[in-house]
Amino acid sequence: MTAETTGPEGPITDPAERRREQRGWYFYDFACSVYSTSVVTVFLGPYLNELARTAAHGGKYVHPLGIPVHVDSLFAYAVSASLVVAIVAMPLVSAAADRQGRKKPLLAAAAYIGAGATTGMFFLKDDRYLLGALLLIVANAALAVSMMLYNSYLPQISGPEERDAVSSRGWAFGYASGALVLVLNLVLYTNHASFGLSAGEAVRICLASAGLWWGAFALIPLRRLRDRHLPPAGKAAPAGAVGAGWRQLRATLVDMRNHPKTLAFLLAYLVYNDGVQTVISQAAVFGKNELGLEQTTLITAVLLVQVLAVAGALAMGRIARTHGAKRTILGALVVWTLILLAGYALPAGAPVFFYCLAAAIGLVMGGTQALSRSLFSHTVPEGKEAEYFSAYELSDRGLSWLGPLVFGLVNQMTGSYRAAIISLVIFFVAGFVLLARVPVREAAREAGNVVPERI
Repeated sequence: MTAETTGPEGPITDPAERRREQRGWYFYDFACSVYSTSVVTVFLGPYLNELARTAAHGGKYVHPLGIPVHVDSLFAYAVSASLVVAIVAMPLVSAAADRQGRKKPLLAAAAYIGAGATTGMFFLKDDRYLLGALLLIVANAALAVSMMLYNSYLPQISGPEERDAVSSRGWAFGYASGALVLVLNLVLYTNHASFGLSAGEAVRICLASAGLWWGAFALIPLRRLRDRHLPPAGKAAPAGAVGAGWRQLRATLVDMRNHPKTLAFLLAYLVYNDGVQTVISQAAVFGKNELGLEQTTLITAVLLVQVLAVAGALAMGRIARTHGAKRTILGALVVWTLILLAGYALPAGAPVFFYCLAAAIGLVMGGTQALSRSLFSHTVPEGKEAEYFSAYELSDRGLSWLGPLVFGLVNQMTGSYRAAIISLVIFFVAGFVLLARVPVREAAREAGNVVPERI
């Protein structure tokens, strides 16, 4: 079967033209992933909380808008606030994107708002914790909106048979750039005195460099991607209405009732992705507080995850060619469960075993995310890509709160991070059961899409 995608003037059948657009699409992951890796995962959290400690003048609380906030909780609260902003913004943007068929200007706006806010983090010093929290909220929300638009291009630039591979290459590009920039940042940070910099100045340069990288490489997809002027299927929300975005989101959820198998996949993804995101966010806490590992060990483990995620995403994309994306994801969920069991038994003060665990996470992390994205894209009705991927992105970023809650509650009740980490097995087991029951081939057919030979 010849892969075919739709362009402004009709189907794109020229393989060279299609590959050129796909290569441009990969580079948005390459551009923005450094923000997630260097800014959110490594540098900003500890630095922002340190700014808050300075503002507290030795106390434990700062008082933005008169509200008492513990200095060690500022970063977490800012991340939560950014998700609220993203939840409000995504339906508005997705409705406009599908109604007008002009996603590229909206992608450009979200990308450069995020990149600008990240670059502005260079000015975070002394007691400017409020500025830091504001820039984090803006950058994180802009990233979520831009990823929603970016993901919605996938079914438009790739045919059914090649979608798993295209999605996997996008994730691989992102992890490659995250690893590369993190290496450069770690060299600068660990040798800051040799460069005549203080530790704070080195962190500020690392933060700003992520924004400059994001903005520079976003030019490539913005140059190569093309808008599709396709009228959305069904009744669109009124143009220009203040509540159009929310009406469109409600319409999307109602429309999904006509595609129950698509909704079933989204539910399965919500459950197992909550487990994935919790493992990623809590692995460093587990390593530090339960295993007693040094900060350098934890940062090196993050880098190892990034490097191996490139190989893992590409390898799982190849496996999906012969076994289908659904079976490959189910296999990955089994591996995730084994990772948690191994983490429960991991000996304290043994960085080698922790590195092995990080390697295993890296090998399945990228592929799980990439194939989930491509599998969902098969179930999206044509002309509704942005609004459906808005719901997908909300599941990814806006609703991944239950896993951390379970982790925290179990740790609080048992006093054991090992019990907390093993409690996450339920998300992968439940996700496995839910996904196994989804007839994805029928879901793609009911959405009116061409069904690939293996899915």
